[in-house]
Amino acid sequence: MATDNRIHFWRRNPKVPGSLQPVYGAQHPPLDPRRHRLLKDAPKVNSLNTKSKKPSTFHEFARSTNDAWDIDDEEDDGIFSLKQLSSSPVQSRSMPQTPCLKIIKTPEDTEALPPSLDRQEPISTNPIQDRLDMGSGPANGRVVKSSSEAQLNVNAARNTLQKQQSLPVRPVIPLVARISDQNASGAPPMMVREKTRLDKFKQLLASPNTDLEELRKHSWSGIPREVRPVTWRLLSGYLPANRERRELVLQRKREEYFGFIEQYYHSRTDENHRDTYRQIHIDIPRTNPLIPLFQQPLVQEVFERILFIWAIRHPASGYVQGINDLVTPFFVVFLSEFVEEDVENFEMASLPLDTQRNIEADSFWCMSKLLDGIQDNYTFAQPGIQNKVKALEELVSRIDEDVHLHFLKCEVEYLQFAFRWMNNLLMRELPLRCTIRLWDTYQAESEGFSHFHLYVCSAFLIKWRKEILSMVDFQSLLMLLQNLPTIHWGNEEVGLLLAEAYRLKYMFADAPSHYKR
Repeated sequence: MATDNRIHFWRRNPKVPGSLQPVYGAQHPPLDPRRHRLLKDAPKVNSLNTKSKKPSTFHEFARSTNDAWDIDDEEDDGIFSLKQLSSSPVQSRSMPQTPCLKIIKTPEDTEALPPSLDRQEPISTNPIQDRLDMGSGPANGRVVKSSSEAQLNVNAARNTLQKQQSLPVRPVIPLVARISDQNASGAPPMMVREKTRLDKFKQLLASPNTDLEELRKHSWSGIPREVRPVTWRLLSGYLPANRERRELVLQRKREEYFGFIEQYYHSRTDENHRDTYRQIHIDIPRTNPLIPLFQQPLVQEVFERILFIWAIRHPASGYVQGINDLVTPFFVVFLSEFVEEDVENFEMASLPLDTQRNIEADSFWCMSKLLDGIQDNYTFAQPGIQNKVKALEELVSRIDEDVHLHFLKCEVEYLQFAFRWMNNLLMRELPLRCTIRLWDTYQAESEGFSHFHLYVCSAFLIKWRKEILSMVDFQSLLMLLQNLPTIHWGNEEVGLLLAEAYRLKYMFADAPSHYKR
């Protein structure tokens, strides 16, 4: 009975009581600004013809608009809710007759959309007036414009102008590519505790003979940014502990490196070394592609020289893919001596030539010291990595049998995901800022890169225990392990990971039978 009354109501009342006037509505598709000019230029429709096509019942009206509201559904939920369009029950009932407004999203919403949904409208000299004009259209031979539509269109036009005027001056760096030290909690970088630690580091480094054991002890929990370059040089064995000898050693080693450049670099085009140089040349642009710093031609040339000279001087292994990643932490740390902030966008060419050469030489020597301890990772068949992956499997089977059995059930081999963890020292799994913090501890450990890294990988794997056990097949499990969600990680998360790795090392390192079958 209620349905019959509603039908008769619509038959008797072609215009809903309380509505202001007829609006551009259901017999046309939703108003599209790109077709507005065509609508304005088209001849006006005869009012008699328009009236003859008007739906006589609500059901006919609904059928004629079924397809009108399927367009741009994603844009319909958001800024303008039904509250704004329905101040009274009568207006709420007449809402389907209003034109479908295209929502102009805020810049934050727009960034989250895929490019196909972020469509840009033509911009005129008077966008607000154009928007108001677009709010009107032919309805029963008359142009109609309501005050609520005008207000909505004014706000939309202002949002568009604000979006256009707030374009970034420089490239926006994704969170995963930010190099600056960062805590997930957003804590300020320098607090009382950090200042006390910085003073302690400065005191150790200023002594005539730096106590390296004490320096390692303080470096384990992270090195302050201000003293990290000189501390890394000392802990890697590149600089001597005696303060008076440091400048002489630096000068000699830097000259020695550029002597290698003069002696060997021209041979990159020789037949013996052409393949090596070609592979390096291919891999360099892939190194941290999200960070503009590493896409600068000058920086890529630096990396090519470092990697080629290292490969020539280490014929047992030569260059292996993955070694290119190991240069970046040293390069960024030594560059940070001359850059206060925003290292990601820094122009290398703005530095004096001597400074550029010093950064390049120091990066080469420190990377060489690191690789000397793990060179069996990169010799033929990479036996070091094979052994470490096997040790990881045995260790995880003792630490968390459920995870290990789940891998067996899904037929996932440890080598399929852990090879990269060992080859790149987790650099592909963590943001660069986290890698730098991780390497603070690796440099403080006596065998950080070769031995402690195994326990870090174990702790890293077990951290994702819940997510791993929730995956039910091979494909989803392997996709998770190759794309672990660490984009928001900072110093806090790395600190917890290292603490768990230390606990595992304390339990198993001195009892190897615990993880050997």
